[in-house]
Amino acid sequence: MTRARPPAAGIIAALVTAVVAVAAVWPGLVAPGDPLAIAPTQGFGPPDASHPFGTDESGRDVFTRVVHGARASVGIGLAATALGVGLGAAIGFASGLGPGAIDRALTRVVEVLYALPTLVIALLFVAVLGAGTGSSVLAIGLATAPGYARIVRARVRVVAQSEYVAYARHEGLSAPRRFGRHVLPNTLGPLVAMITLGVGQAIVWVAALSFLGLGQAPPSPEWGAMLNAGRPYIGTAWWMTLFPGLAIVCAATALTVLGRALTTGGRA
Repeated sequence: MTRARPPAAGIIAALVTAVVAVAAVWPGLVAPGDPLAIAPTQGFGPPDASHPFGTDESGRDVFTRVVHGARASVGIGLAATALGVGLGAAIGFASGLGPGAIDRALTRVVEVLYALPTLVIALLFVAVLGAGTGSSVLAIGLATAPGYARIVRARVRVVAQSEYVAYARHEGLSAPRRFGRHVLPNTLGPLVAMITLGVGQAIVWVAALSFLGLGQAPPSPEWGAMLNAGRPYIGTAWWMTLFPGLAIVCAATALTVLGRALTTGGRA
């Protein structure tokens, strides 16, 4: 029996994700230059051999800035996803395993928040917390938590009512040991694919907040901030917005495809 080959889209997505991860962890390996170094006489230079992505209004190399921008965009996306998953998991476990009154109260709150667009919730939190990197992490993490809470609650209720948990209960296994041995791993395991999808979505939200001037401030090499900085010059220096935009699209798409491949077990 021949083993099924992974789909080409999944392989490409894994390769793109690996490149983005290297750029985020070790940007100097890909682009050893200084992303903040200015050269006023080279401003608005189109893409060429020495500057493959062109230069911005201050003569900074756009390629170097895009590569180094992966650390901020991906790092904030990962931190926000970790916060959203942690908070969502806590709410989901409390709702799925707690008394009926707690379950009903938490479910109502989560459903109301889940019905609102993520970006709207993030903007509300940023309006209260103020602009900045920390506010972006908190805003996106809090805005995405309701989605993870719904997933965890639904999963934990299925696992808690499963036959193997019932068998462990009849064998006299205590509630904490049942939770640690059966409920927790079988609930959080399937979340790995959802987390991969969530990081891709969080990168888009991070870029959106920075584009609106609510995230990292210029001249920070962050993809959304670079889009905002290049917006006034899109007619004359299109490369200032094209390449940061492509970085956002490629990173988010690759993580989404990879997450879906993990969800379906590698099937196309």
